[in-house]
Amino acid sequence: MADARQLSIRVPQRLFSWVRRTSARCGLSQQRFLVMLLEQAMEDARGPSISRDTHAEEPVSSKETQSIPFRFVDLFAGIGGFRLGLESAGGRCVFSCEVDPYAQKTYSEWFGETPESDIHDFVTGDAIPSHHVLAAGFPCQPFSIAGVSKKKSLGRDHGFEDKVQGTLFFQLAKIIERKQPQVLLLENVKNLTSHNKGNTWRTIHQNLEDLGYCVFYETIDAADYVPQHRERVFIVCFRRDVYGDKPPFEFPGIPATRAPRLRDVLQSEVPDKYTLTDRLWNYLQDYRQRHAAKGNGFGFGLADPAGITRTLSARYYKDGAEILIPQKDRNPRRLTPFEAARLMGFPKQLAKRQVVSDTRAYKQYGNAVVPAVAAAVAKQIVKVMHWQRLHLPARTVRKSEVQKVD
Repeated sequence: MADARQLSIRVPQRLFSWVRRTSARCGLSQQRFLVMLLEQAMEDARGPSISRDTHAEEPVSSKETQSIPFRFVDLFAGIGGFRLGLESAGGRCVFSCEVDPYAQKTYSEWFGETPESDIHDFVTGDAIPSHHVLAAGFPCQPFSIAGVSKKKSLGRDHGFEDKVQGTLFFQLAKIIERKQPQVLLLENVKNLTSHNKGNTWRTIHQNLEDLGYCVFYETIDAADYVPQHRERVFIVCFRRDVYGDKPPFEFPGIPATRAPRLRDVLQSEVPDKYTLTDRLWNYLQDYRQRHAAKGNGFGFGLADPAGITRTLSARYYKDGAEILIPQKDRNPRRLTPFEAARLMGFPKQLAKRQVVSDTRAYKQYGNAVVPAVAAAVAKQIVKVMHWQRLHLPARTVRKSEVQKVD
């Protein structure tokens, strides 16, 4: 009689196709992906807590601790940068939310599901399934340097005074309070920690601590993973009643492998429409000269194919000035949307599936989370999950949590 390790079953074609697509997207072999699904099913049957009675289990070898099944929600999901990173670490998305209809369209094409829309419809948490990790790249415009400058020039509020975007953190806090996920993974612009003389960050930090979390944060430059200088603040929080007051979390160090250079993501043949017109190129050069005469560095950025670029922003569609690609005997050109996707580190097979206009695609990539950075942070989170499972006693599930399990 064959044992479970030799189990052979006939898989329906549509299920086989899904396994093939999803395992490739996660960077896993089909066999490892199927094992991960079975592990996830076992965890689901046990309930929402990763905590287990470690005395009843054999120690887990380092080879087996590369991933652990966990459920996560993807809030302010954009086009799924966090999702790709968390899936690569063994996570399974059980809920996603994104208000932009064009980002929803891309997300649906890439992941086979359309995110829910307005986060305000879910602040009670009732419609959100139970999960271990809550991931959210909550809107950064109220705190970004460019966003603050623009809003000041227009006489508009910024930060928490922004009645639409600035208060979304507090809506997020309501969901966290209601669902009490074991781990939080948040991302925002570098300026978040210095905005309003640090008061914005102090408010966020205090709120997270008051909700019962131990808070870690660090600014990570994606240039260690992709050919782009892109600094973002990553915030990782562990629930104290699950992980204690001093979980051994560390942000990822510099990867052992060298990040790709710009030329590694450029296409060999590019349509003429991406080359700047004489009028636009002359305007950008004049603009740069005027500001150089005033002693500041405003102006276009001509990228070095052998190096890295400036930060890709959501405004790239306007003129492409921040990242221009030099061409021999021709005006510089913009990145193509495919190249913008690769500059952010999105897989080729997804970057090829563009279902929105170039303008919308540039905006989506400029607002996205770099999947490789999300993956690196997620793997560090998983290490702490294993540590908790092996070194802390099984947690007693509170009655209030049992009532919340979907």
